[in-house]
Amino acid sequence: MERIATKNAPVAFGPFCQATVANGLIYTSGAMPFRPADGSLIPGGVGEQTRQTMENLKSVLEAAGSSMGRILQITVYLTDMDSFGEMNEVYSTFFDGEYPARATLGVSALAKHAMVEMQAVALVD
Repeated sequence: MERIATKNAPVAFGPFCQATVANGLIYTSGAMPFRPADGSLIPGGVGEQTRQTMENLKSVLEAAGSSMGRILQITVYLTDMDSFGEMNEVYSTFFDGEYPARATLGVSALAKHAMVEMQAVALVD
């Protein structure tokens, strides 16, 4: 088993790592819309926050030896299900039309007032 840490994504702000690799699979922790450089929340709406979340997820996957195209399953957490369409618009631009399995859940709140969080399971390249 290997623990993943990259400076290209925000550092874990609690007792967890960015991802774990085991048996050819990568299990990411929840990626959130924070800037890698200073951990600050991206301003704007769910579109901007989704884009940063996806960029952070992509960076963690790449550090683990994978890519967005190798995601098997992704879970999306939204604090406002009315923003589902806006999230989907940005989300879809990170894939080439071959989408992974996904669940999207509405939650009452996320850490540090984020609007979106995503976690994934992916194959190692």
